[in-house]
Amino acid sequence: MISDHFRLAVAQLNPTLGDVSGNAELVREARKQAADGGAHIMLCSELILSGYPPEDLVLKPAFVRKCMEAAEELAEETSDGGPALVIGTPWQAEDGKVYNAVLLLDGGEVRAVRYKYDLPNYSVFDEKRVFTAGPLPGPVDFRGVRIGLPVCEDIWNDEVCECLEETGAELLLVPNGSPYWVNRAEERLQVVVSRVVETGLPLVYCNQVGGQDELVFDGGSFALQADRSLAFQMPQFETSLAFSDWRRDGESWTCETGDVVKLPDLDEANWRACVMGLGDYVDKNGFPGVVLGLSGGIDSAICAAMAVDALGADRVHAIMLPYRYTSEESIADAAACASALGIRYDTVPIAEPVEGFRSALSVLFEGTEEDTTEENLQSRARGVILMAVSNKFGRMVMTTGNKSEMSVGYATLYGDMNGGYNPIKDLYKTQVYHLAGWRNANALPGLLGPDGEVIPSNIITKVPTAELRENQTDQDSLPPYDVLDDILECLVEEEMSVSEIEKRGHDRALIHRIEHLLYIAEYKRRQAPPGVKITERNFGKDRRYPITNRFRDRT
Repeated sequence: MISDHFRLAVAQLNPTLGDVSGNAELVREARKQAADGGAHIMLCSELILSGYPPEDLVLKPAFVRKCMEAAEELAEETSDGGPALVIGTPWQAEDGKVYNAVLLLDGGEVRAVRYKYDLPNYSVFDEKRVFTAGPLPGPVDFRGVRIGLPVCEDIWNDEVCECLEETGAELLLVPNGSPYWVNRAEERLQVVVSRVVETGLPLVYCNQVGGQDELVFDGGSFALQADRSLAFQMPQFETSLAFSDWRRDGESWTCETGDVVKLPDLDEANWRACVMGLGDYVDKNGFPGVVLGLSGGIDSAICAAMAVDALGADRVHAIMLPYRYTSEESIADAAACASALGIRYDTVPIAEPVEGFRSALSVLFEGTEEDTTEENLQSRARGVILMAVSNKFGRMVMTTGNKSEMSVGYATLYGDMNGGYNPIKDLYKTQVYHLAGWRNANALPGLLGPDGEVIPSNIITKVPTAELRENQTDQDSLPPYDVLDDILECLVEEEMSVSEIEKRGHDRALIHRIEHLLYIAEYKRRQAPPGVKITERNFGKDRRYPITNRFRDRT
């Protein structure tokens, strides 16, 4: 029994979804470290055994059984007298229903099971589809300490924590699967402050780390004392095990020791999220590396830099694919970028395949004017070549289109949209430019790329162009990116009306045009590869618009 003191270990780990035995081994290894550090109990993140979010895997009985068996094996191992475990897993109850559960494992058995009460069903979350909501939980007894175990969304409203406080909880340990997006860490802190104020109880927030398809989990686990002061703060974007000592002071518990790590600023957080999402997607899906077309433009350059930061230079292969409209400036810039990053760089001219396509189509196209059809043949020839390199050597093709382009359809299906993953899919063009300059000016410990100017300054300062025809620039068909991005943020992130956007100083006809382009490009986005979620509303899990859609805002 614990009288007035215990040591808590918080394990923010990087599980791989579906790798139940591997995830259990992560818990096992962390528990060994926790034992070496003298911990009495170790807290893990939400659904650590399955990985989060498991989506429709939960509907597969064999998967749920595997998770439950792994939990029971871990429970048996706690008979060694070492730290107890608080772990999350899918759990099938006697009623046959499957719950998002948190388990207390101690003394060789499953001591307690609690079910998530508030299942989120908004934004990227879809838990009501696969889980049954549990009843309001009461606290569990851990060696004489009454601990509340709300699960993630359970603390975003007051009902669960209020119930736990009223039924005698002395401390709240919260496993979370909370994905990253802009300003998410501050949002979590405010939620936790609210629960601590309402209950008068200290709260420990343990979050997952790592990339899972479009989502990145940033960790950043922390705890607040009952007086709302910060007890400890763990890092973002890295696995970590933190220890803290808790002592009973009358009727309440206080954290006596705990390190406070400084969190990265917004630019660094966004960069690390893109890097982690890409790196984990490549590694967890078993690719030996990536290949990309390096055009001499800003988008492919920043993607190459992110890939090197994530994977190392030896796992990144860049290919320049020049045609008659490719300038010497672009060729020089691409070569300079590859040299700065230290990556393999090859040149594969595309004149022969493009002219071959044009020749094959000459009879069908006879009597027509050249237009974007011929331009897109260039992009599609490049896509075919990159996919061939990928097939031959196994490296994943990385796509490089930004959110501004994806919004208005400024991308070619089966051409520059070919590939497996896109680290900048949720970054607007203005954000891409900003982050490129930021990366050149900042050393980032823990990442694999070199310091200094990895994106040549000329790439950042020159006029953007797709180089699909003579003297082409992006602004031939699009407004300046600062104007475009502001309109897009209003339409996509804020769902503002045309009239509201017009009041920000934008031309009404331009807003109508951008809105139209946004809607008609939906079919392209449905066929685009996944990419890291950075903004509050990414294309994919967040924003689900119909492809067939005749609505236009003309108010």
